[in-house]
Amino acid sequence: MLALTILLMSGATLCVGLIPSYNSVGFWAPLSLVLLRIVQGFSTGGEYGGAATFMAEYAPDDRRGFYGSFLEFGTLAGFSLGAFLMLSFSLFLGDQAMHDWGWRVPFLVAAPMGLVGAYLRARMEDTPVFRAHETASQARSSPGLIALLARHRRPMLVVGGLVVALNVVNYTLLSYMPTYLQSRIGLSPDEALAVPLLGMLFMMLFLPFAGRLSDRIGRRPMWSFSLIGLFLLVAPLYMLMGTGLVGACVGFILLGLLYVPQLATISATFPAMFPTHVRFAGFAGAYNISTSIFGGTAPAINSGLISVTGNELMPAYYMMATCVVGLIALRFMPETAGRTLYEDPFAR
Repeated sequence: MLALTILLMSGATLCVGLIPSYNSVGFWAPLSLVLLRIVQGFSTGGEYGGAATFMAEYAPDDRRGFYGSFLEFGTLAGFSLGAFLMLSFSLFLGDQAMHDWGWRVPFLVAAPMGLVGAYLRARMEDTPVFRAHETASQARSSPGLIALLARHRRPMLVVGGLVVALNVVNYTLLSYMPTYLQSRIGLSPDEALAVPLLGMLFMMLFLPFAGRLSDRIGRRPMWSFSLIGLFLLVAPLYMLMGTGLVGACVGFILLGLLYVPQLATISATFPAMFPTHVRFAGFAGAYNISTSIFGGTAPAINSGLISVTGNELMPAYYMMATCVVGLIALRFMPETAGRTLYEDPFAR
């Protein structure tokens, strides 16, 4: 599955860079873009749950937070590389060349990266936890979606509620923020790309430390600190970002650091809530449904709220509301730090 998802992602991304212009093919150009984005989304949905489960099942029980934090380190490295490529080409080529053909080049880089990833993944073995389940005398196959929802709705609801907060913050900071900084704060396009790039580099530095700390004090305290901190400080930090380029850099970095305790512990927290025979399906299903409804729509909702109210702080208020949802879900989450993945924490 991991080899398949990276081939789908890299292939679709390559094809985005090859789409003919609207002047050449008319309506087929935007239609192709939408279809390729759907393929990207489909592959990401299968990729994330599988990658997090894979890392969780290979990690030692007492270091799962530390090992799992490198999944998000890699994710931010990819975001940063993408932003760096766009910023570099924009500065080097200028606006006219960037709009004419330069925007295609970063997409074309995906092809060789996808081939390298597929080669590496083809040489990996399945995890010890999965192999033990597979060879067990009473190994159970993964149930269908209806049975999954009926038998494991508690962990799916908890994961779904936590993901509301997790990915509204994620999509707002990493996807919507360049648009917000450019259209609402008045930064130039290059400055609007540079601010998240700087913030993500700071976040990457702290991710392994946060993951290791979660192995010592638990996942719940890390999430509590992050959700409460964001709820209290997101509005003041948005005001700080509105003061200009320096304020935007400082505000984004502080928001990113408050978000790190959630981000660093995803791989350690969510897979551990499900027994082995439904781990991938349960985690990926709850994560992707919640992400599709709340995370993926966050940029559009933020823009819509600002347009309706005229208040530039609406993204901060929306983030605060989702933090409340996350805190409610956290109330029902069992602590899984240091516990084996061979048991179901909700069965206790």
